[in-house]
Amino acid sequence: MAAALTRAEKARRTRQRMLDAAAQLFTEKGWTGTTVEDIARTAEVAVQTVYFTFGNKRELLKELLDTAVAGDADPVATLDRPWARQVIDEPDPTTQLALQAAGARHILDRAAPVLDVVRGAATADPEIAALWRANIAQRHAVQLRFAQALVTKTGGVLRHGNDNESAADITLTVLGPESYGLLVTLRGWTPTRWEEWATDSLARQLLP
Repeated sequence: MAAALTRAEKARRTRQRMLDAAAQLFTEKGWTGTTVEDIARTAEVAVQTVYFTFGNKRELLKELLDTAVAGDADPVATLDRPWARQVIDEPDPTTQLALQAAGARHILDRAAPVLDVVRGAATADPEIAALWRANIAQRHAVQLRFAQALVTKTGGVLRHGNDNESAADITLTVLGPESYGLLVTLRGWTPTRWEEWATDSLARQLLP
């Protein structure tokens, strides 16, 4: 006989149902086209449960973005996650760039639709615009740390005179949801092909 679920586990599953419902609806109907009532109906919970759990639709979107990027709800910073530590600790610069592209691909495989919702909603909602800017800043900070590691591995020299900041700008652009969305979502590239293109592009731009 299966053990009864604890209250905490029931709450976790309910929260996840609401996040899954929001992800589906935001992707299908857009930010403005989705209401809290829609999310509650799809998740099969009361409207007040959504408000009690998240506060409002914006906070729900923020949590959805955080969990989509991280892949879980654990409060672990990106640079403290195993894949990021592997990027930094990898001694070969070419392999480091391949690991960066692989890490970005795995994140974007699950998070690209949510990132697209946030980017689209930012044009009409100042608070979500601030969330989008914060997301870009966070991604740039991660790429800056990776760039610092790359410069060390190349003896302080990158192609075209790039430094830490410009290398981070380049990786932010190549590995961003914009290029992934254009090539994979719109043009039909496989994620693997995008990852290979990104790895090659970064090597051509940055390695001496």
